[in-house]
Amino acid sequence: MRLVIKIGTSTLTDGTPHLHKQRMLEMVQQIARLHGQGHEVAFVSSGAVAAGRERLGFPELGRDLPVKQMLSAVGQSRLMHLYEDLFDIFGIVVAQVLLSGDDLENRTRRFNARETLLTLLSQRIVPIINENDTTATEEIRVGDNDNLSARVASAIEADALLLVTDQPGLFSADPRHDPGARHIPHVARIDASIWALAGAAGTKQGTGGMFTKLQAAQLATRSGVVTYIALNSAPDVLARVLDGDTSICTRFDAVETHLESRRRWMLLDKAHGVVRVDSGAARALRDGGKSLLPVGITAVEDTFERWETLLVLGPDGRRIAYGLSNYSSDDLRKIRGLQSAHIAETLGYSYGDTVIHRNNMVLLEK
Repeated sequence: MRLVIKIGTSTLTDGTPHLHKQRMLEMVQQIARLHGQGHEVAFVSSGAVAAGRERLGFPELGRDLPVKQMLSAVGQSRLMHLYEDLFDIFGIVVAQVLLSGDDLENRTRRFNARETLLTLLSQRIVPIINENDTTATEEIRVGDNDNLSARVASAIEADALLLVTDQPGLFSADPRHDPGARHIPHVARIDASIWALAGAAGTKQGTGGMFTKLQAAQLATRSGVVTYIALNSAPDVLARVLDGDTSICTRFDAVETHLESRRRWMLLDKAHGVVRVDSGAARALRDGGKSLLPVGITAVEDTFERWETLLVLGPDGRRIAYGLSNYSSDDLRKIRGLQSAHIAETLGYSYGDTVIHRNNMVLLEK
């Protein structure tokens, strides 16, 4: 199972102004256990600003963006050093990945980020992801790690997103003020009635509240990712949530599959170019569910960049598929008709054996 786990500042500090190393170790131990069971885990961690503020002795500097960026720059390395030491106890290699909103909105950068994360996961490395606060402007910031984690989960087509926080999910009212508030263990679809239950208030240390978690859950579930909002103080919370214990979380069902989500946005995107294929490639795509290889391409039309959507036409001109190209039009003109083994020697580099991988393709007819 591919998981994205997001842990907020309130968990990492245990509600104090300081990073709480024991709580951090407890969470790392739980992630390590899931990792040891064979799950692929991407970890979105808040806490860089809190770490920076602690390192500088809690100065009173205000909450302007440049101040947060400065604190994040100081705290990010400190946070990663702590995580490296903690994960090393369990023999797990970690990697730091800093992303901005632009990295996940721009097509090329989104897919580059996706490929990097999937490669890390394939090598059993745990990516530790945070927003690139140091250089991000207001215009390209995601704004909170709840939504960042949802975008990451969507990009890598995770099976589940776990938002670990100081509440066991969604309630019928604010449990901090209403003792009669009822816990809601399961939400099939986020509609207006669910939005009405969300408040915007977060903790003093963090930036998120239930509203941002619902935003994240809606984004993720529309992308085919089951989402949970779970209680950080519950013992062994991660395993219990995945085992179906909804007493400590709210589960939000995915409203469509990864394939449906990918098909929907791919069909809505206009084709940036056309590739024509021979009869063998057409048959392999239509009947065999195969990826498109350069050897089967007979012509490349228009100008396009890597990761743009292409229309695939058969030798008779019939539309076969839409798909995301691993190569630009310039590259494809050089490698069309070649065996995949000759890509690197022809271009001087390779983005893989396929021009359009079957996972990034939508068949239009059979």
